[in-house]
Amino acid sequence: MIQFSDVELMRGGEALFSSASLQIAPGDKVAVIGANGAGKSSLFQLLLGRLGADLGTVHLPAQWRIAHMRQETPALDRSAVDHVLDGLQEWRALQQAIEQAEAGADDAQLARLHGQMDDMQGYQVQHEAEIILLGLGFAPTDLQRPVADFSGGWRVRLNLAQTLIQRSDLLLLDEPTNHLDLETVHWLQSWLVQYQGTLLVISHDRDFLDAVADRVLSFEHRQLTLYSGNFSSFERQRAERLAQQQVAFEKQETRRAEMERFVERFRYKATKARQAQSRLKALERMTLDAPARADSPFHFRFTTSDKVSQPLIRLTDAALGYGETTVLSELQLSLYPGMRIGLLGRNGAGKSTLIRHLAGDLAVQRGDSECGAHYYPGYFAQHQVDALDAEASPLTHLQRLAPDAREQVLRNFLGGFNFQGAMADDPVKLFSGGEKARLALAIIAWQRPNLLLLDEPTNHLDMQMRAALAEALQAYEGVVIVVSHDRFLMESTVDEFWLVADGTVQPFAGDLNDYLQQLSAPEPSSGSTPTGSTADRKAAKREAAERRRQLAPLKKAAEKAALQAEQAQARLEAINQTLADAALYDDSRKQELQQQLQAQAEAQQALAAAEAEWMAAEEALESAGQVTTD
Repeated sequence: MIQFSDVELMRGGEALFSSASLQIAPGDKVAVIGANGAGKSSLFQLLLGRLGADLGTVHLPAQWRIAHMRQETPALDRSAVDHVLDGLQEWRALQQAIEQAEAGADDAQLARLHGQMDDMQGYQVQHEAEIILLGLGFAPTDLQRPVADFSGGWRVRLNLAQTLIQRSDLLLLDEPTNHLDLETVHWLQSWLVQYQGTLLVISHDRDFLDAVADRVLSFEHRQLTLYSGNFSSFERQRAERLAQQQVAFEKQETRRAEMERFVERFRYKATKARQAQSRLKALERMTLDAPARADSPFHFRFTTSDKVSQPLIRLTDAALGYGETTVLSELQLSLYPGMRIGLLGRNGAGKSTLIRHLAGDLAVQRGDSECGAHYYPGYFAQHQVDALDAEASPLTHLQRLAPDAREQVLRNFLGGFNFQGAMADDPVKLFSGGEKARLALAIIAWQRPNLLLLDEPTNHLDMQMRAALAEALQAYEGVVIVVSHDRFLMESTVDEFWLVADGTVQPFAGDLNDYLQQLSAPEPSSGSTPTGSTADRKAAKREAAERRRQLAPLKKAAEKAALQAEQAQARLEAINQTLADAALYDDSRKQELQQQLQAQAEAQQALAAAEAEWMAAEEALESAGQVTTD
């Protein structure tokens, strides 16, 4: 059992939480929720023993084995499946001991070690690792690929797989659904439901928590509150508690006002002085209940342009892809004002390819794509977040878009995304991933697009921001197309689904539950999955080597394009530093300012072109990988 007794944890001289007393029983599955920066990750560090409590005590059973998901993975030469198996340190040590006993021909020692391996079910772990990797979206031919071949998001999946395979009594998962698609989240959810140990999971995905958790640990105003039930139950309980708290607060305020009136009236009257002093002391001792209030700091809307085309865009017999590789073909699609679409389909099926075309970043290979005269897309994706100017502030980003707008108007707008006060002037390089994502959304909202293209917009966003985003999308009058693993966002903001599969896009006749019911956890087949035999491993390595040979030219092109984008970004940053000089805005330097603004616009166009080429190269590489896998 995990037991907290009057625990206080400080950071930067302030309490993350205090007076925390709670118990988590073996087998409990606990959702850990709270705003970004509330202290959720610090709580995990406390449980791991990497932080000590400033006050109080934390007790965990001494014999418990703890598995904790790492967030970063270096570029390793080890294969994906070996990296996962490295999570089983006891198994690795036993495997090495068996190899040494075999080399020394120590039959007695070998028999004992094989008995230990059998007791720990060690002969099944290779198969278990393959099952987990396939469940997390890896292809059978990926299993022998080196870790270094995978992008950052896929390495996070490898870390997750390494964590899941560990024999643990306590499993700590920090945002495990980030970088996963809808299908993989569904698989992970099913795996965690079957997990026998104690689980603490930090997540902002409501539906995921509803399915997995049976208790909720909530960070609320620097307090830890433990609720029974899943996330939906937590929301009901919290709403009831806040309502009761509001009633208590109002009663207390009424009582306080009565006491203050009595004190003011009688404190100087001899006959009432003692009673007045008594009430004065009671006022000083009175502990106010915090009033229940809507405490979300986010209040924003997406507005659309005044003019709109009918349709916004029409694709006829269109094919999309990269170079000579076609990802989607025979597309017959039209977007009309008011459409709200959720894109479904497995990773690599072409969802991002379609969105990039609609955003204007990718031309058709063949067929027709006609945009209306008033076609103004707003595109959110992770690479848009990464392209923010690290040295510029949120206010500067908007001033570049609207140099004639009054500063207070821009500050008020940014305040709706919780960039308030000095934070609106802080450089982006100081921001967290969630704060950068909020700024990218703010920039899109300012430009008033009539088509919102959102590719996994909720990564790194906390629940309050996710709820605000859903509310803003519900009120938005333009066209919405969303790719997201967040089921709450999808279900609350879209009216129809399109399925991207088998190289094309078709309407999906059903809702999100229907789609999820069609999914099943992939099982490795004897014909496609590497087994533990030497011959099969050699064959898999030959296949992986041939695959790397085929992908080498595309990988080289992607690296070259990335370098060009990096150089373009450096040129733009140099211009931005010049524009950051307040003296440049003096009336006597108007011509120089105009030249710099023109240079900035040209540099932005060059960067956009370089990034488009880079993304095309990366997606061509990914698509080619999918083709060779298939």
